[in-house]
Amino acid sequence: MVEKEPREASALAYVFKFLSNVARIEYENVSAIDVHQATPFFAGLAVAAAALAGRYGIQAWQAFKARPPKPRMRKFYDGGFQPTMTRREAALILGVRENATAEKVKEQHRKVMVANHPDAGGSHYLASKINEAKDVMLGKTKGSGSAF
Repeated sequence: MVEKEPREASALAYVFKFLSNVARIEYENVSAIDVHQATPFFAGLAVAAAALAGRYGIQAWQAFKARPPKPRMRKFYDGGFQPTMTRREAALILGVRENATAEKVKEQHRKVMVANHPDAGGSHYLASKINEAKDVMLGKTKGSGSAF
């Protein structure tokens, strides 16, 4: 006794057979295309791809040039405070050179104190170290004048 396939299985086999015939016919048609007919198509495709890539490159360059400049951040002093403050450490705290003028030292002291003042949420310890750095840079003390 021969079992009959379910109706869905036979329909599926018919679809596969039909598609394989269509694929074979399409393959024969594609292989019949002349190479000279395909060359202009691929050349046009290459030109279009180059134009799109150039457009994207120009847009990316304009966006790169239009971005805001990235500020150059100075590297901060890594270590903690020395027991006796030196002129070098004082200059690092205030952000000036060791041979800076008194005016420059006072200006930088004011800027650093505004940012770290205890009344504005800063630390009393840092404020005393900033004041000590100003005194060392101005020659008013030999260092270690911190209350802490």
